[in-house]
Amino acid sequence: MVTFNVASENYLTHLVCSECGTEVDAHQIQTYCEACQAPYVAVYDLNRASEHLDRERIEPLPGMWRWFPLLPVQEVGHILTLGEGNTPLLPLSNLAKDWGLSRLFVKDESANPTGSFKARGMAAAVSRAKELGVHRVVIPTAGNAGGAMAAYAARAGIKACIFMPEDTPRPIVEECRITGAEVTLVDGLISDAGRLANQLARQEGWFDLSTFKEPYRLEGKKIMGYELAEAFAWRLPDVILYPTGGGTGLVGIWKAFYELEGLGWLESSHKPRMVAVQAEGCAPVVKAFRNHAERCEIWPDAQTIAAGLRVPRPFADRMILRVLQESKGEAMVVSDEQIRAAQRLLAGREGIFAAPEGAATLAGLQKLLAEGKIRKDEQVVLLNTGSGLKYL
Repeated sequence: MVTFNVASENYLTHLVCSECGTEVDAHQIQTYCEACQAPYVAVYDLNRASEHLDRERIEPLPGMWRWFPLLPVQEVGHILTLGEGNTPLLPLSNLAKDWGLSRLFVKDESANPTGSFKARGMAAAVSRAKELGVHRVVIPTAGNAGGAMAAYAARAGIKACIFMPEDTPRPIVEECRITGAEVTLVDGLISDAGRLANQLARQEGWFDLSTFKEPYRLEGKKIMGYELAEAFAWRLPDVILYPTGGGTGLVGIWKAFYELEGLGWLESSHKPRMVAVQAEGCAPVVKAFRNHAERCEIWPDAQTIAAGLRVPRPFADRMILRVLQESKGEAMVVSDEQIRAAQRLLAGREGIFAAPEGAATLAGLQKLLAEGKIRKDEQVVLLNTGSGLKYL
């Protein structure tokens, strides 16, 4: 842990179930609402925060921790950081010119520690878990979340156990092992790994950091939304394309926009259309969205080269679908062939070697342009969630 000098207080007040609205104590260890099988969400006193915080003078802390008053960790001495956050927002000038677009950007999360956006969520979740007295953490993962959890658990000096499909990319498996985690490879999907992680948590008392089964990974991910708003001078873009597996980033960014609105920091009430991009071989959100369903069905025999998108049914499916509906957004599929082509295109035209998940958003943009669903003058942001180097 690092010693920081911060004057501001923290404005976390409580947690609330995303479905039934039940409030629980944020200063005790919490998981999720078992009655609703739904996530707990952190709530902040935005009225009081708006009286004391200035968007132009954020805390002198590294990376995403600049936003400490609106993150769950209560004492700065409990912050665990490897420099996560403040990732670049890059104009895709060559591709924009190719396609006649005026404002096309990528938020490049590969610049995070451990090479993916998962570092944000795990920095917040592991910091808060240790602050609350947790000594052992477990997670099922298709890849990058495991590497991030292992790194921050090492930083925290706590034990880490990871269950991952046996076909997880080798660099990610070795990353988890070299940072000291106990790794078990599972013959199956992330849902199968999840059952084993849940069993260990319930039987032996390990704290489960599965997607949306604790409240604070979402809080780290939401800072992507804060950074986007700040980068665009507190006006939000028109369209955001997000590769959607478990959905934490998509939901987190949308949560950030509502918090910023509550703080009175946005220059306009305009919010972007959120687009969930999924792989053709695993698209439960797309199916539910197109069928106007409230829940996702389990996707059978999920297959895709984008490991982070191979989530047969996201735990927070209702939250994801609400974001798409509220934003008047879209859910769409791209094939593995389109992902590979987009990965080559982004690297060849812009010098960015994106993870397959990130490349999926470029493939999605190409489809939306062909279908006339994005205007040439709209401001569009793609989220590249990680580095392609981790999939070699």
